[in-house]
Amino acid sequence: MPWKEKSVMDERVKFIGRLLEGESMSELCKEFGISRKTGYKFRERYVAHGLRGLADQSRRPQLHPHKTSDAIEELIVKLRKLKPSWGPKKIRVRLELDNPGIKIPVASTINEILTRYGIPKQKAKRRRFKTNGTGPLKDSHAPNEIWCVDFKGQFRLGNRTYCYPLTVSDHYSRFLLECEALENTSINSAWSVFERVFQTHGLPQTIRTDNGPPFSARTIFGWSKLSVWWLRLGIQLERIAPGHPEQNGRHERMHWTLKYEATRPASQNILQQQARFDGFRHEYNYFRPHEALEMKTPADIYKNSETSYPTKLPDLDYPMHDMIKPVDSSGGIYFSQNVRIQLSSALYGEYVGLREIVAGIWLISFMEHDLGYFEEKTLLFHEQEPIPPMVS
Repeated sequence: MPWKEKSVMDERVKFIGRLLEGESMSELCKEFGISRKTGYKFRERYVAHGLRGLADQSRRPQLHPHKTSDAIEELIVKLRKLKPSWGPKKIRVRLELDNPGIKIPVASTINEILTRYGIPKQKAKRRRFKTNGTGPLKDSHAPNEIWCVDFKGQFRLGNRTYCYPLTVSDHYSRFLLECEALENTSINSAWSVFERVFQTHGLPQTIRTDNGPPFSARTIFGWSKLSVWWLRLGIQLERIAPGHPEQNGRHERMHWTLKYEATRPASQNILQQQARFDGFRHEYNYFRPHEALEMKTPADIYKNSETSYPTKLPDLDYPMHDMIKPVDSSGGIYFSQNVRIQLSSALYGEYVGLREIVAGIWLISFMEHDLGYFEEKTLLFHEQEPIPPMVS
């Protein structure tokens, strides 16, 4: 008869007992319904281990030739605890760079190791968006074609004051050019940061921002004093649609990592927080592998701009215009001694050109940008060209 399901161990003990009393192996195997190979197996296990040898044995191999060593597992777990936001791919690349000649397991094995140690990867919730608003945004194909700029969002420090991190990154390489802990979002504070960044890295072709201050204002074309300065430097302006931060997705993703690794918990004061930002920026640029860069670091891709920051802005010239007028501190120009045209306070200190396109209607321009039209008869400024009255 075969082994009884509910008393397998008892049947094996009876089998061995009768075998030890001298009964035939062939007859016993036939009676218990097992093969002679199985019978000899249990006899050998009994001789080697006694009754313990008759219990069910694990089918797992005793040796694992491909098992990750304890030392490698320790390195994996240590780096994961040091960098909680890093996934298996980043951990693998970093360990390969830091330990040349040592075989590091693939990302899936690293994930299994982390799960076994009870520290699975912490993932951010992925949000899906439909882009709309200002039309298609340009893509970058080389460093310094587009810089992404934003304030990460204020948070309170340990001393109860607020910190406003201003961040600047290169769209193509993800290189974090600056992360400055500011006490406010004023134009003056941001201006000094950009001046330093321009002096260090040169000028980009385009700067992409959102529609908030100090990058934008409720003026002609949404220009602020800061964005007018960028125009004077020859930088093109690009804004995402209101309420659509996903259009600046690469920069926003960096913000998530910055928030997770450098602001929780916040430092006691602005100087201590800046030190953490500096450390994060160095690690993000030179140490942290990036999946979108084929696991290279941003520093492997980025190089400074060939367009250097000028020591002096060039004078504006309007050779095709009839008049050139300075913009006063209130954002206006004097068309004549008694006629003033209000434009934008963002243009204070700049010069605009005026050209009479038809009798009594003047086109007003700043650099290559047409601001609008001034009508002498009504003394009104129009963003669109007014239709002159028909002559009967």
